[in-house]
Amino acid sequence: MNCHSQDWPDWRGKNRDAVWEGSGMVEKFDSKAIEIKWSTPIGPGYSGPTVSHGKVYVTDRLERPSQAERVLCFDEQTGEQIWAHQYVCVYDVGYPAGPRASVVIDEGKAYSLGTMGHLSCLDAGTGKVLWQKDLHTEYEMNMPIWGIASTPLVVDEKIIVHVSGSKNACVVAFNKDTGEEIWRNLDDRAGYSAPILIEKNGVRVVVNWTEHSLSGLDPENGEIYWRIPWSTGMGMSIATPVLYEDHIFVSAFYSGSLLVKLGDDYTTAEIVWQRCGESEQNTDALHCVINTPVIIDDYIYGVDSYGELRCLEFSTGDRVWEDLSAVKRDRWANIHFIQQGDLTWMFNEQGELLITQLSPGGFKEISRAKLIEPTRKQLPRGVTWSHPAFANNHVFIRNDERLVCADLSAK
Repeated sequence: MNCHSQDWPDWRGKNRDAVWEGSGMVEKFDSKAIEIKWSTPIGPGYSGPTVSHGKVYVTDRLERPSQAERVLCFDEQTGEQIWAHQYVCVYDVGYPAGPRASVVIDEGKAYSLGTMGHLSCLDAGTGKVLWQKDLHTEYEMNMPIWGIASTPLVVDEKIIVHVSGSKNACVVAFNKDTGEEIWRNLDDRAGYSAPILIEKNGVRVVVNWTEHSLSGLDPENGEIYWRIPWSTGMGMSIATPVLYEDHIFVSAFYSGSLLVKLGDDYTTAEIVWQRCGESEQNTDALHCVINTPVIIDDYIYGVDSYGELRCLEFSTGDRVWEDLSAVKRDRWANIHFIQQGDLTWMFNEQGELLITQLSPGGFKEISRAKLIEPTRKQLPRGVTWSHPAFANNHVFIRNDERLVCADLSAK
């Protein structure tokens, strides 16, 4: 199972695009429940697992005997715990179940960012602390309502973090080996969306979606290439920006959807269209919450505010169809999309894994099975909001009680 080229070392995979590489996966589930290879107890949290070089990483929270966050490392094949790094962390945010950001693995180091702004660089093999920072104290953070959630982005020798600090420190780049600040920019308050790195004609741009804007920064010095003001209600910029055919697409619960056209070298941007319903309950296009949409052959697929799976025309934002069978309808109902060839795997908040195909002709469900039980630490109805990791023909997912692994290889 240690085929490193098929690891999942970052948020939504190694390119942050939720593309699952590899072949030889099951084409249809043979029962209503997926057989679990291993399961191990953990505490509550929202962070999706990451997988690298035979190890699985995740974060959680302890409430007793005192409040603390942990970074945990497990053996990929057995689920046996290898190490744990624990630090005191008292929460003062909404939805206090546990940490949100995924652990990023890069060149033998594990980078974690906690809900209250504890940034740590650890030895990925041993858990030894190499450096750590209390960003809340150091940068006088303008704390988002639901805490810090954006997974940091490693670019060359830098780790780029949505700090939400004062004094032009919404986005800060640190030296990934020492923790020393390299640059800072933006006066916005951070949202919950993870930055992405895009490149064209040798020019690289870090795309950031904050509570107040969508922007492109130079990763070398933090200078602003472009910035489009766009405030999201309650600061709910959560989904990861999607790059498609020289465009960036984002969607928010209250503010609807925004499509931006990038210039020839991605250093300029202009709005193509915006679509917003009368309210988060009365929508026509797409008002995403947690889920990041997927764009396939000029059509956008995503989950609207109350669990409606929708297809939109890419060029206009017009709705093509809606389906209500993929997840039970409820406020903030969620599905994570993972693309594997011409198949779209879906993991819904009820703990079900679906194999599907999406097209402008409609939603085709090929197979569905239960992977993990939803827990009620986050919402009374019971949800699993964490993003799964798909690595080496296996899936890794957590709820507020356990981390599990299942083999998805064709038998």
